[in-house]
Amino acid sequence: MGKDFSSALRPAIVMTILFAALLGLAYPLAMTGIGQAIFPNQANGSLVRDSGGRVIGSSVVGQAFTSARYFQTRPSAAGKGYDGLASSGSNLGPTSQALVDRVKPDLEKRRAEGVTGGMPADLMTASGSGLDPDLSPAAALAQAPRVAQVRGLPVERVRGLVTANIETSLFGDPHVNVFALNRALDAVGR
Repeated sequence: MGKDFSSALRPAIVMTILFAALLGLAYPLAMTGIGQAIFPNQANGSLVRDSGGRVIGSSVVGQAFTSARYFQTRPSAAGKGYDGLASSGSNLGPTSQALVDRVKPDLEKRRAEGVTGGMPADLMTASGSGLDPDLSPAAALAQAPRVAQVRGLPVERVRGLVTANIETSLFGDPHVNVFALNRALDAVGR
């Protein structure tokens, strides 16, 4: 019996070490190398740099824009706001009192900013990851009058920027990348 056990143990240990090296080291290194070779921008976080080469953000991770001069992103459930180390959803359902309590101040803030009519849900609720950089076109257009007023721009010009920044994909709804929209807004000036 002892001989059967020891003869079965050796191949199990060898296979464990082999697959640990193969799947724990070789495969991740190969995928990282392929990613760096074929998609270097995406593999490095889709970082956006200013004219001086300084990193100013990422096109795929949301950021908090707090100035009234900018379009605001959706609320973040990631830590203290857009913390990639704390990425997660809130898991609060539509009947949750905690969700209602969290949304009420945001709703009052948006109403004070001049958003009227139906409130786009993505201005009130966090995304599943808490790091979503996109808004629906309706959520961006709802903010256009505030941004236009603060910047002293015609509201139709700001709405035109929103429309020009609407992205569509093969799968999914049309969306507006808030970071790209705010960069386009800064390019206009004021």
